[in-house]
Amino acid sequence: MKTITLVFGAAYGMLSVILGAFGAHALKKILSVERLESFETGVRYQMYAAFFLLIAGYILKFDTSSQKWISILMIAGTMLFSFSIYFLSLQDYLGMNLKFLGPITPLGGLFMILAWLMLIFYFVKNKI
Repeated sequence: MKTITLVFGAAYGMLSVILGAFGAHALKKILSVERLESFETGVRYQMYAAFFLLIAGYILKFDTSSQKWISILMIAGTMLFSFSIYFLSLQDYLGMNLKFLGPITPLGGLFMILAWLMLIFYFVKNKI
């Protein structure tokens, strides 16, 4: 689980840089300001998750199920949160109605919040 966490952290970080550049250059010309800001929110939170996963990957031993869930919730939450925002931001450009993804975004956010909360409990329990 440690390796998976670190790989996702690094991959999310790399994708954040790629998608951030893509948004700043290519999407700036085709998306409304509101949609572009939404896209950038997805990128920003994906980078936060990348840092979280890299730090958690080095700190946690992953010897308990709760430690594994910290990572799983952040990986899944980021995928649901950021990627739903990316698709919602691009739906007009893609010519698709992706509004069904709307409820997915807050679910991803909830998973991310739970991962942070579980990490706080880990720190308190282990007096780190």
